[in-house]
Amino acid sequence: MTENKLYNVAIVGATGAVGQKILTILEDKDFPLNELKLLSSKRSAGKKVSFKNKELLVEEAVPESFKGVDIALFSAGGSVSKQLAPEAVKHGAVVIDNTSAYRMAENVPLVVPEVNKEDISNHQGIIANPNCSTIQMVAALKPLQDAFGINRVIVSTYQAVSGAGAQANQELEKQAQQFLDGEDLTAELLPVKGDEKHYPIAFNALPQIDVFQDNGYTFEEMKMINETKKIMHAPELSVAATCVRLPFFTSHAESIYVEVDKEGVKVADLWEALESAEGVVLEDDPASQTYPTPLSAANKESVFVGRVRKDLDNDKGFHMWVVSDNLMKGAALNTVQIAESLIKNNWL
Repeated sequence: MTENKLYNVAIVGATGAVGQKILTILEDKDFPLNELKLLSSKRSAGKKVSFKNKELLVEEAVPESFKGVDIALFSAGGSVSKQLAPEAVKHGAVVIDNTSAYRMAENVPLVVPEVNKEDISNHQGIIANPNCSTIQMVAALKPLQDAFGINRVIVSTYQAVSGAGAQANQELEKQAQQFLDGEDLTAELLPVKGDEKHYPIAFNALPQIDVFQDNGYTFEEMKMINETKKIMHAPELSVAATCVRLPFFTSHAESIYVEVDKEGVKVADLWEALESAEGVVLEDDPASQTYPTPLSAANKESVFVGRVRKDLDNDKGFHMWVVSDNLMKGAALNTVQIAESLIKNNWL
């Protein structure tokens, strides 16, 4: 890293939930920032945002916005990324994209720094940030892969409504009040805004996140399956996912079944591997009812793991419970960590 060099950073989608979280993280971290440019849609342009006791004006994101920008953090939807990320690269910026637009592109690294940081060095201008539910799962799987080898993963997720955006949070609040007032629940957004049917999320569970694919899995489930294999460099790894939306606001939880390759592995061995893993916190003591929950993980940077136990029928099978803040590590923090790795390792 160049000594004391400062960098020009742009945030695309600066007024959204993830963009706001990125701003908070940049403010808290000692990031080598020279100039910060806040970009958004035409609708949000003109707003003012507070950053380090200064008022910054949000500008409309256009191709010319990226002149002089070193790193562009995109979190404004896939269509915006597809349109403007190549323009940012043309102007010399490295793009870190938080949408699904480029995740499975062959020449685009898909990165969780604790898992596959070295892939960043192969970027050709764009680096993809994985799906939030994938990030926390691979963070927990990586130490097990390194220590014991893994060949099969089955995950069921319990995902917060904030993963569907601020409007989903508002719909949950509205429906909860309707329920308490004895009124009919009005649903206009979930599980997918563009689908024909909508179901209440308050006091409910929706086994659909994103649209259904021809194979019967949802797009969210296929993201977890395909992204996990790419990030972990394990195309032969068996991965199955069922993704469920539940009525809480923050943090995704996951029940993960994993089969290891190594013989004779014990729960204590998994604990040891997880405790020494970067970015992972083990909270696992059934005797004292110690395990992570969505509320306990909210606004925290780590991936929390608990309920580690051996499968009763398969000596190589283990179960664990993984929780992380979907807007923090699952989006904004991972994006900033990629940027930090870019700078630290001279990979810009």
